[in-house]
This record gives sequence, structure tokens and C-alpha cells, in this order.
Amino acid sequence: MADYNVVVIGAGPGGYVTAIRAAQLGFKTACIEKWISPEGKNVLGGTCLNVGCIPSKALLDSSHHFYDMQHHAAEHGIQCKEVSMDVAAMLKRKDEIVSSLTQGIAGLFKKHKITRIEGAASFLTTHQLQVTAPDGTTQTVTADTIIIATGSVPVRIPVAPIDNEYIVDSTGALKFDSVPKRLGVIGAGAIGLELGSVWGRVGSEVTVLEALPDFLAVADRKIAAAALKELTKQGLAIHTGASVTSAAVVNGEVVVKYNDAKKGEQEIVVDKLIVAVGRKPYTEGLNAEAIGIKINERGFIEVDAERRTAVPNVYAIGDVIGGPMLAHKASEEGVMVAERLAGHKTEMHYDIMPWVIYTFPEVAWVGKTEEQLKAEGVEYKVGQFPFAASGRAKAHGNTSGMIRMIADAKTDRVLGIHIFGISASELLAEAVLAMEFDASSEDIARTIHGHPTLAEAMHEAALAVDGRPIHF
Repeated sequence: MADYNVVVIGAGPGGYVTAIRAAQLGFKTACIEKWISPEGKNVLGGTCLNVGCIPSKALLDSSHHFYDMQHHAAEHGIQCKEVSMDVAAMLKRKDEIVSSLTQGIAGLFKKHKITRIEGAASFLTTHQLQVTAPDGTTQTVTADTIIIATGSVPVRIPVAPIDNEYIVDSTGALKFDSVPKRLGVIGAGAIGLELGSVWGRVGSEVTVLEALPDFLAVADRKIAAAALKELTKQGLAIHTGASVTSAAVVNGEVVVKYNDAKKGEQEIVVDKLIVAVGRKPYTEGLNAEAIGIKINERGFIEVDAERRTAVPNVYAIGDVIGGPMLAHKASEEGVMVAERLAGHKTEMHYDIMPWVIYTFPEVAWVGKTEEQLKAEGVEYKVGQFPFAASGRAKAHGNTSGMIRMIADAKTDRVLGIHIFGISASELLAEAVLAMEFDASSEDIARTIHGHPTLAEAMHEAALAVDGRPIHF
């Protein structure tokens, strides 16, 4: 008889959610985690809670307050003549938030009677794992079902070797002990833009180098253009078509050379350089292939529609299997696997996946872009409403951006909703729910929205699909 019905490897947002749901369904569950905090303690939460989603949002919030006090407080009649940033205090707040949340997960494990196992897991057989604790001691754990949720790690590139002092990855960028006067960022994706925004707001001169020719190539083109204009206005120098060829530390500075698609060879000198070119799956030490689990040429574990690997009792979820590397995607995949183990018919709808970039204003979207629909030959219609016409946005003092709603030209079914503006991440929830229920733009247009709210902009965008917005 196995020690557990379900063992989850990894306690990030995919793993810990999976373990909790499995326990709720009556499975005897354990979760293995090897993450060690800077204080030397084993902690739960994985990348997201410790060095990803949560700490970056804490810093984004703190830096936004500082920026607002400097640039917009006077508009509200608030006089702030000598505002300064205490970086140590900002980082302390971030760390306290992280600690609170990781301890919260530990409390949830106790509540649901989930066994927490500290250490690194490695497959011995299809049902047996060896767990090596930080002190080197080992134990063997057996399970009927094993779920891999080991996540991902930052991609490193040879041209910009990480030294964790001058050239850092996303983790290092969360703990600068002072504001770099000049900051370089390689990569204009979500991570690069968010971290660039944090330090740009508190005083860094930020230069972002993006190899792709288009800014936010995966986003709606009009949304991307509006975001680029606003972020540039805020002080981020964003260069697209800029491929970094080398980065070297010289006399305490980082000399970055890159090839500009239009201008040829270029060079910048910065005090710190953040490498934010993406993430890759983490399977180190799992010994997964030895028991028959297949890993493709890109390092992702291969799974079927139910997230089952080539080994029938072993599943994998989240970043380690590819697809959108999003915390909520990993969590929902874990829930799906746990519920299917219990005989439920739960499914994932990957075409209705929320995406968010936490700049200010935020960029958020769900569904297809105009460019995708054109390529697919789908006839569509678009409704657009600017936040500049929103009374609530004006009251906030943040009127940049818009909501764009795309619907099928024949059926009116909503195919995509794209937002750049204040609270876009929260407004997106209505869009996701509407699409999950196959709503038409008229369904949203006929739904009463409170006044005055930012959500009214969603209502107006729906009305605009049919050419009848009220306030624009």
C-alpha cells in the first residue's frame, strides 16, 4: 500500500493549489518542496509568491505611490514638496507581504491535513520518489498518483552572463539595495516592463532592449501602440528590433552592445542590467526520463489532454508542460487533474485565458486579436471605448487607454476583449466570464453596470460593437 494517494512535486501556485484540491476531494495528500528562503527556511509558494508575481506587484504598488506623489498629487490639491524613497523600507514591505502569504499556505496545508515534505524529489520508480532534504538525508515516499508541478526558471543567455551583482535576472531585480541611476533591461515582455517600471518610477533612467520588431507582439496592435506611447511618456526608453550582442562589466559599469535593426551596431552603458528574456521548464534532478516520462527538445514534459505523462499514474501541470507560463493557468490545471482523479469531468479552456501585464496603466486581454482573426479569415466587428470618456476614470485622474471588444460579425459572439487602462486586470474578469458563457456583445450591452464605474467602459465597448455607444 502506498504512503499517499497523491503526491505533488512543487508547492508553487500550481502545486499547492493541486494539493489543496486533492485533499478536499478526500485523497491522502503530500506536497514536496525544496525552496529555501534567504533566511535558510523551507518555504511554500514557489517562484510566484517568493520571487515572482507577488513581490513584483508589491514593488509596483510602492513605486506607483511614489511616482503619483511626485507627479500627480498636486492635481488633487496635495502638496508634496520633498518626497523621497526609502528603498530598504520598500523592500522590507515586499518581504513582509511574501512572508505573510507563504505562511498562509502553510496554514492551509495544516487545515487540509496535507503532509509537507521538505527536500528535492527524484523518481526511483513510477510510484516511488526519493526526497533529499537540505541536510543531505533522504527518505522514500510512495504514491498512487504523482503530479509534477516544478515550474520554470529564468532563461539565461550567453551574451549577458548573470553575475548577481551588475547583471541580474528577475530575482536579482527585486532586491537592489539602492536605485540604479542607469538601468538596462533585455526583454520587453511582462517581466521586463514591470521591473523596468518599478525602478523607473523611483528614479532610474531605464532603457529596454527588445529583439522582436514589434512591441508586445502578442497583444492587440492598437492596445500595444497605446501602451508604448504611455510607457515612453513615463520615461521608459523602449527599443524594438534591438538584439543584444554582448554585455560586460567594465570598471563597475555594464557595457551593453546591441544591433539595432535600423541603426546598426549600438552601445549603452548602465549601472545594472536585468535579463528578462523569458523562462524555461525546470526538471533538474527529477530523473523523469528514467521511468519513461517523455521530455521534448525544448525541455517541456509531454502530456495528453488530461495532463497525464507517458507514465499512466504520473501527471504534470503548469510551466513545466509549456503553454502560457501563467500562475492561474497552473492552478487551474492542478484543479482539473485533482478533480479528474476523483471522477469529475473538469476541462480547461485555453482559448479563454486571461493575460495581464502590470504596468501602469495595465495591459490585459482574453481571446483573439484582430490580427489573428484576419489570418484565420473570420469576419468580425469591433467596438472601442476610450477611458478618456469615462467619468470614473476622469475622477481617478487616469484616463489613458481604452477597451476594445471584438465579436463575430454573424453571430455576435464575443471573440476577444483587449484593455489598456486603469484596473484592466480587474475589468478583465467580466470579459473572461462573458466569453466562458459564450456571451454576445449584446449580452454585455444589455447588462446593467453601476454608475459611475470603470466597468461602464466595458458596457460602452459592447454598445460600440453595434455602433451605438452613448458617451463617445
